[in-house]
This record gives sequence, structure tokens and C-alpha cells, in this order.
Amino acid sequence: MSNHLSWLESGVIGAMQGVAELFPISSLGHSVLIPAWVGGSWSRDLDVRSTESPYLAFIVGLHVATAIALLVYFWRDWVRIAKGFGRSVARREIGDDTDAKLAWLLILGTIPVGLVGLVGEHEVRMHLSRPIPAALFLALNGLVLLAVEQLGKVASDPTEYVDERISGPESDARVAKLSFPKGIGIAAAQILALAPGISRSGVTMVAGLLRGLSREDAARFSFLLATPVILAAGALKIGDLTGPLGDGIRPQVLFGSVLSGVGAYLSVRFLTKYFAHRSLRPFGVYCLVAGVVSVVWFSVR
Repeated sequence: MSNHLSWLESGVIGAMQGVAELFPISSLGHSVLIPAWVGGSWSRDLDVRSTESPYLAFIVGLHVATAIALLVYFWRDWVRIAKGFGRSVARREIGDDTDAKLAWLLILGTIPVGLVGLVGEHEVRMHLSRPIPAALFLALNGLVLLAVEQLGKVASDPTEYVDERISGPESDARVAKLSFPKGIGIAAAQILALAPGISRSGVTMVAGLLRGLSREDAARFSFLLATPVILAAGALKIGDLTGPLGDGIRPQVLFGSVLSGVGAYLSVRFLTKYFAHRSLRPFGVYCLVAGVVSVVWFSVR
């Protein structure tokens, strides 16, 4: 049976991936729920649980595009962080080098989710990537976002916005004050996002807020943490695109990936400004409502 992925499917899911990966609303959850809501050929073509589905190869391309968009947006910061890492290796110490400390926080913070993802991603996807579990986790994601705001666990945010690509060193200096256990603990929260419906950016932001970071700093740390994780997840499975799963759908994959990359770039540009002085509540309300409505709908169908 030949692979099939329509241009409309690739365009809608591609644009959604770029936005939902960075907005705290779970791209994986939406990748499960959107095809289920539409039904018909969408539910057949976009089956994330099937190892024979070209949808997995498609998602690989979208992840790589999202990671590239993040690298492009934060390229100055990544160059600075890489130089800090190089200095720490050459000197065999971190000292008071903020960029070196942040580099090691990002490296060590990526290890837990990477290991768990390698071992358990397949099992989690096979058992939880169905409409009702995804909807339940989406509702839970919303409750967590609302709870952290309600509890008042948010540090004071700046009243004026400065472009993150300029203010990055100041934000990174604040993040680098985290101890390694705290920083790695925030990063390890990404493990929860293996469950469809739990947002990677949302759960790491919540963990950062609970550790005293401002929304702006928590969001920035979340985006930097997401880059190597998303890129590695895509790179490990990039062979799917060149193998049988990619046959017949590579133009659609390219189309969806371009939309995903553009969506991710625009999203990170918007969110770095948004979180300078606004809350997670709108995203929490959306996830809670969408999750509950989906649970009810798929329960009675």
C-alpha cells in the first residue's frame, strides 16, 4: 500500500506543529486530536501510533524544521554559549563564566529526557497516543498552567520589553544563578511531555516558575532547552524520510516543514515578547476547555 499525505493535511499539521511546539499547548497532543476530530482519511493518514504510517516520517521533518527555526532566532546566543562551553573545556573549570554555566546546564539538562525518550518513547506513543488519553493530558496541562499562576509562584517581570536577542545575556545571567540540581530538575520536567497533551514548553516553564524564575526567563530557558531535544529527536529518525516511509510524500513533508519552521520562528518571536509581562492563564484556559470538550466528544462517539 502506497503512502498518502494530502497537501491540506501537511499544511495544517505543519503550521500547527511550528506554533504548538512553542506555545504551551502541546504539539503532540494536537497531532493526535486534530486528525481524530476531522476523521475520515485524516484519521487514517495521520496515525501517530502505527509504525507503518508515513505520519511519523512527516513529524520528523517538522521537528527538524522547528529546531532550525529556534537555532536561527537564537543564533547569536548559541554562538556565545558555545564559546563559553569551549572556554570551560579549555580551562577545565566553569568559574564565574555565565555562558559556560548555561552551556553545561543545557547539556546536562538534556540527558534525562534524552535517555527516557530513547527507552520509553515508543511505548508511551503506542499506549497514550489516542484521542481520550491525549485529551485528558491536555486538560491536565491546562490545570497545571492555571494552578501555577493562581498560586502566585511567579517572580516580578519587567515592565518594558527588550528584544530577547539583545537582552539574552542578562536573562542568561539570571538563569545561570540556578544550581545544577535545580537547573537539571527544570530540564527534566520535559520528560512529562512525552505524554501527548503535556506541553514541553509549558511544563518546563512551570518548573522554572516554581524555582523562582520570571516568566520571561523561564520561557527563554525553555526555548533554549527545547532546541537540542527537538533537533536530536528529528536527527535520530531522519532516516525514515529517506526510507520507505518517506516514499511518495517527500514534497508534502517539505511543504509542511517550511510552514512549521516559519510558524516556529514567528511563535518564538511573539512569545519572548508576550511573556515579558503576560501570564500563562489564556493557554491554561484553552487547554482545559479543549481537553474537556474532546474527552466528552470522543467518549460519546
